[in-house]
Order: sequence, then C-alpha cells, then structure tokens
Amino acid sequence: MDRSSIIFCVGTLAACVAIAWVAYPFAALDQATVEAWRTPQPAEVLNDVDVGQGFGELPVIELMGYYVENPPAPVATAGGAAPVLKFGGC
Repeated sequence: MDRSSIIFCVGTLAACVAIAWVAYPFAALDQATVEAWRTPQPAEVLNDVDVGQGFGELPVIELMGYYVENPPAPVATAGGAAPVLKFGGC
C-alpha cells in the first residue's frame, strides 16, 4: 500500500469515530428510562397489543391466559415426520 491509501484509511476511521462520539448522546437513552425497562410491570398495566390479521387489539392479560391454557407444541425432533399444517377458521 502506498502512503495516501494508509492516510485515507486512518482518516476515514477517525472521522467515523468522531461522528459516533458526537452522535451517541443523541441516540442513548437516559438512565431513568433504562431503569424503568429493567423493572417488571404487572400485565394489567401494560397497553393492549395489536395481534393483527383481523383479531384487533387484545389485553396482555388475555394473551397470557390463552398461552397458559394452550401452550405451544413441543419442537419435533430431527428424525420425526414434519407436522401437518391445517388451515381453518374459528
């Protein structure tokens, strides 16, 4: 490599680090928000979730109840046959 290539690479890296150093405070979350995310919240206070596909918005507590009553199927082993997918309405 010649000298101008090395200068260009080092200058480009320095410019990227400088831009990241200047932009980080604008992209980082404040400490209060991070602490709020680390604190578990009860399901009753969470907002409704839009599950899409015509189902609309449902409360989180209802989704949790459905999950408890209808747990997901266990993952099939590699040697087993592929599960049959059935499509239907309610």
